[in-house]
Formats: sequence, C-alpha cells, structure tokens
Amino acid sequence: MRVPFCDLKIQHREIEKEIYSAIRGVIERSDFILGKDLELLEKEFARFCGVKYAVGVSSGTDALFLSLLSLGIAEGDEVIVPVFTYIATALAVSYIGARPVFVDIREDTYNIDPQKIEEVITAKTKAIIPVHLYGQPADMERILEIARNYNLKVIEDACQAHGARINIDGKWKMAGGLGDIGCFSFYPSKNLGGMGDGGMIVTNDRTIYKKILMLRDYGRISKYIHKLIGYNCRLDTLQAAILRVKLKKLLSWNYLRQEAATRYDRYLKNIEGIITPYVSKNIEHVYHIYAIRTKFRKEILEEFKKRKIYALVHYPLALHLQPAYRDLGYKKGDFPVAETVSKEIVSLPMFPYITDRQIRD
Repeated sequence: MRVPFCDLKIQHREIEKEIYSAIRGVIERSDFILGKDLELLEKEFARFCGVKYAVGVSSGTDALFLSLLSLGIAEGDEVIVPVFTYIATALAVSYIGARPVFVDIREDTYNIDPQKIEEVITAKTKAIIPVHLYGQPADMERILEIARNYNLKVIEDACQAHGARINIDGKWKMAGGLGDIGCFSFYPSKNLGGMGDGGMIVTNDRTIYKKILMLRDYGRISKYIHKLIGYNCRLDTLQAAILRVKLKKLLSWNYLRQEAATRYDRYLKNIEGIITPYVSKNIEHVYHIYAIRTKFRKEILEEFKKRKIYALVHYPLALHLQPAYRDLGYKKGDFPVAETVSKEIVSLPMFPYITDRQIRD
C-alpha cells in the first residue's frame, strides 16, 4: 500500500466549500494586497497565540529576517542558533550581515541545549533564536532566563509548531508567544499551511509591531512616503483568506496528529534499534514531524522505497557542515550530538488523516 509522506487532499476536501467561498470573496472585493482577510487573519492569529499583534508576511524565512531587522540587529552582531534545524533559521541571520553562532542540541528533544548557550555568548551577541523543532517547544523557561541575564532578545522560530503549548508556572502558553517575537511559516505542509508560501510574525511589543508593518511594505507610512528601507514581504490576501478557514480546524488537526503519534509509539515501542520521539514534561507536541532514530536508516529507507512508503530525513547535515557555512570556521566534531542525530533521524509519514492501516503496515 502506498503511503505518502504528507497527504493534504483529505483535509482540503473537508473544507472545500469554505475555501472556494473565501477565494470568491477576495475575487469579488479584488483586495488582493493588504486586504480585508489579511487584517482579519492577523487579529485571529494574534488571539490564537495569546499575543497583542500579528503581521502577515511572505514566508517563514522573511518572518525571521524582518524580525531581526526590527530589533536593530545588523552586520557584526552575533545571533545564537541551534545547529540542527532547517537552514532558513541561520540564513535569516546571514541576510542582515550578522553571524549565526551555532549551539548543539539536546539528544532527547533535538532542540537547542540551553546548558550550552552561555558558553558562546560574547559582547557581540544580540539575540537567541530557539527553534521548536518538529512541533515540540524548546526549553523556553531556561532560554528566557538566560536572555534576561544577558540582556538578549529572543525570537522564537515556531515555523514547525503552530498550536504547540508550553506550561510555565502553571499557565499554558502558545509557542511563539513567549519571546520578544514569534515567527511562523505557512508553507503548505505545515500544521497550518496555505496554498503557497506565507508567514506570520507575532509580538506583544507595539514598537516592534509598527516597525515590522513598515518593513514588510517598502518601509512606507503612506502610499508614497517611505520612512525606512523596506521590503516587499507581504502575505497575499488570497492566502490569508484560505488560512482563516484552516485556522478554525488547526486544533482538531493537531489532535489527529497527536493520535497518530500515539499509534506510532505503540507499534514501534518494542522494536529493537528504534528510538521514538521523546516528549518533554509540561509541553504539548503537535507533531509537524514524527521523527524516529535508528542506526539502520539506510536499510529502513531502502525497504520503505520498495513498499512505496515515503519517509524523509529532517535533516541529513547539521548546519556547521553545510558548504554555505564553511567560512564560519566550524569543523566536523564540533557538535557531536547534532552530527549523530543527523545520521540516524528518519521522518515517518505524518498528516492529520493518516490511517491506522497506513501506520501499522
């Protein structure tokens, strides 16, 4: 039986009428840029995340890029980034001329290891970008404590963690809503995905909010008056209209992912040589990715290919070993946990309506 890695067709059929109605509404109003649905999505998403402000942008990468710019981080500054994540997290730092400083990960969660952050803080360090990898929040309580102690900004990369939650002091808070800024991607395969690229920035800081509004739209304060050197990084109204429909389903779709993860755990728990995902206490994992570890990755992937089971590897090469970052001076062996995980990680098929048979077989 063929098992796709991510099958969006069922969930799209579920909301097909609402999607078409939303698209027709935008077409009838013809407010394709910075239109009504974008304004509404920003308010709804801010409320969902428990923050005051949200700004729709063109991608998760641009969300990170504009967030760094809004904080005044620039050439010569340093920004701490986990060494095991998608390269976009580090690229956003590079785009503004700052230096990404890599930190190894925890072997259980694959998120940045807070115990290793302080070792790399210098006078040039301006911010930390924790990534909530695979849908599991990083240790934000400890990261925020370090940031306060060293007067650093925190930009949460929540591009894989829509709806993930963290319990701090008995209160549940949404990933993305704890740092100075939170960044989300609406790439189609994400837990909340559009039908094209898109992203969102969330914050409780009005000054940051106002600056990002300008930065995403050519730096202007009126049609032809430009206060800043800005960019064209707006979220299209059509995408916003689609995302508004999908946002209403996000929590139920996340629940289906969690149920699928539970079934995976049950079927895999007694298989020797397989490490299933560890879930930290006081967090809610939303399983954008269900990643196992095994020393037999090559053999497993070959067998999957024969059976038409489409698994992937997120990610096969840690950032310090990427050719693009050779000039940073890192070498093999500098981040042993990330290097080990990158050789063993396997992402199994995961989407809201994956069936028990697809998981079991």
